[in-house]
Amino acid sequence: MTDAKKLGETLRAVRELAGKSLKAVADPAEISPAYLLKLEKGQVTAPSPHVLHRLANQLGVDYLDLMRLAGYVVPETTGVGLISQALSSQGLTEEEERAVAAYLTIYRSQRGSA
Repeated sequence: MTDAKKLGETLRAVRELAGKSLKAVADPAEISPAYLLKLEKGQVTAPSPHVLHRLANQLGVDYLDLMRLAGYVVPETTGVGLISQALSSQGLTEEEERAVAAYLTIYRSQRGSA
């Protein structure tokens, strides 16, 4: 599976998990819903890091995970990860639960292709 396809599947899964429409994610990310749809279909082979950053913010996912999925080389992180920190917190909010679920979706998509 290509990087564009992996990224697209992940973006769609996370967006649907959050219960958001294409427009609800695209508008605040400053892209068109049509461009987001192309991303989700794997038709964009080199999305801008700026676009990925804005999408990460709108979807509540880790920017570096999206960069990796898009095929960019990013430094490996060490120490306590965001997921470990979130899971050790007291009582997650609904938004935090969605973010954890989104992270697991990305993680599982990466492991499935390894």
